Parts: sequence; C-alpha cells; structure tokens
Amino acid sequence: MKKYILTALISLVAGFGAATLILFYQGTSMMILENQSRFDFEKTVAGLEDLARDQGWSVPAVHDLQKSMEKAGHDVNEVKVFALCNPDHAVNILQGDEERIVSSMMPCRVAVYVKTDGRTYISRMNSKLMSKGMNRNVRSTMKSAFTEMEKILSRLVITE
Repeated sequence: MKKYILTALISLVAGFGAATLILFYQGTSMMILENQSRFDFEKTVAGLEDLARDQGWSVPAVHDLQKSMEKAGHDVNEVKVFALCNPDHAVNILQGDEERIVSSMMPCRVAVYVKTDGRTYISRMNSKLMSKGMNRNVRSTMKSAFTEMEKILSRLVITE
C-alpha cells in the first residue's frame, strides 16, 4: 500500500513539474497571440482602424511607441498600440462590482509592429484564455469580445 501511495505522490509531483515547465516555456505564446500581417505597416494600421469601426468598435487611442521612443532619444522600429472599445462589451464589465476588477485590462489592446525581418505583425492578449477562472459574466464578455476581435483581425493576418 505504501508503495502505491509513494508512486502516486511521485507521479503527482512529476506531473505538476511538467505542467509548470510547459507553462513557463509556452505561457507567453498562449497568453499573447501574434500573427504576421498580410499588409505593410501603414495598410495594416489603416485597415485595423477601418475594420474595427465597421464592426461597431471605437478607437479611443492609438499610441505611437516609435514616436515616444524618438522623443526619449531611442530608435525603434514602427510600433502602434491601439486601444479598441466596444461599449456593449464594456458595460458588462463596468457596471458590476465583481466584474470591475477586470477594467485594468480594458480597453482591448492590439499592437501593430515591424520586426527586424521587415514584416508587419499584429499581437494581442488572448482574453479568452485569460478569462478562465473568472466569473461567468466576465468569461462570457471576454469570450465574445475575443471572438469579435479575431473576426476583425482575420481580414488582416496570415493564418497558418
């Protein structure tokens, strides 16, 4: 009996260790999604704004990180971070006390940037995955927002 308990404990610890290693090495690729754009930087930026607005999303802010870095004396490739908002989703988070904790993740953010290979990429948080473990309303809202955002981005990215 002791042998079975010891074997079970060793298996449990090994499984936990393996899961930890997987999350450590693969966590970023699960939490942050990245796709290459079909277009150059300027067309991707314009397309994202137009497609988002066409789907009922607003673009309350666009942060030009390249310009910010230039002001600080640094030279980086083109990077713009879009704050995208859909009021129908936002209200589900903002009107409830338990849900409001998630407001630090709002509005949805999408980055468009150029890597050293000269190609344009789009990244965003995997809010569907990040909502796991949250209450039903947050999960449902974040899943819906994620699905809509992926639909918008599908017109811009190369899918594998």
